[in-house]
Amino acid sequence: MLTGRCECGEVRFRIDGPARDSVTICHCSQCRRSSGHVWASTHAPFAALRFDAEAGLTWYASSDFAKRGFCRFCGSSLFYRLNDEDGIGIAAGCLDVPTGFRVGKHIFVKDKGDYYEITDDTPQLERF
Repeated sequence: MLTGRCECGEVRFRIDGPARDSVTICHCSQCRRSSGHVWASTHAPFAALRFDAEAGLTWYASSDFAKRGFCRFCGSSLFYRLNDEDGIGIAAGCLDVPTGFRVGKHIFVKDKGDYYEITDDTPQLERF
């Protein structure tokens, strides 16, 4: 079981079920703006997500096809969910360690910031 939380603890959750055992790094401009750099996330079925505290959880419709979950108290970026999907992207940085995860791929690499290079050997995709 994986557990995680926002910085202030007003959103705490667990994943009761299977989660992807890798992290996807998204370099699109929207992810960079909402997270402050790149968005690193894993993925799980939404039905497996259980909240132990959700007083701070707020959702932002970041496009006409997706929304982002964050803590309204501390601002932690926590979730990404496509409107018509049964799964949810979960910020890797908010998960309690150890996770046992590894970086599985980079997506939207053509949109990456100009101030860094991708130097690992994982697949780099122009889209997802």
